[in-house]
Amino acid sequence: MTLLPADPVKRGRVKFALLGVFFLLPVAASWLAWRFELVPGTTGNYGTLIAPRPVALPLPGVLKGKWVLVQFDGGACNARCERKHYFMRQVRRAQGKEMQRIARLWLLTDGVQPRPELLAAIQGTVAIPGGALAAAFPAEGAVTDHIYLLDPLGNLMMRFPRDPDPSRVIKDLQRLLKVSSFG
Repeated sequence: MTLLPADPVKRGRVKFALLGVFFLLPVAASWLAWRFELVPGTTGNYGTLIAPRPVALPLPGVLKGKWVLVQFDGGACNARCERKHYFMRQVRRAQGKEMQRIARLWLLTDGVQPRPELLAAIQGTVAIPGGALAAAFPAEGAVTDHIYLLDPLGNLMMRFPRDPDPSRVIKDLQRLLKVSSFG
């Protein structure tokens, strides 16, 4: 039993259609790979991945076992610093029911005590002295330009650029929380 029609004209049309499909398949497959970022060797993450390495941070108990967003800034906290605090808070809140798995850490780079109204506005962010730890965090430019991400084991694993795109950072964190069974 053959799948092709007995009529030679119809058989020729079916063969021509199959030949067309055969040559269009690679074009369709490449478009799908491009559209859904399925190309091997490329990453879908926005933040810069850092080879995981332990960071000797004196993490308070409230931060242990959580994904930690880290920022370095002075206690005086200029407008850019305040934007980073706001950004980190909003990114955490955007995780919905998973936000309890994320904590925020402010490593103070100087001896200046943050203003009480700022501490009230960023409630939930842990602020500790940490200027000496800046050398352990790789940066493009100054360490205060970036927001870093520590995994629940205390390993530094990702760095976000200066003035990051919030929606892309949220997407990165959603992916991490989805595939991670800990933290």
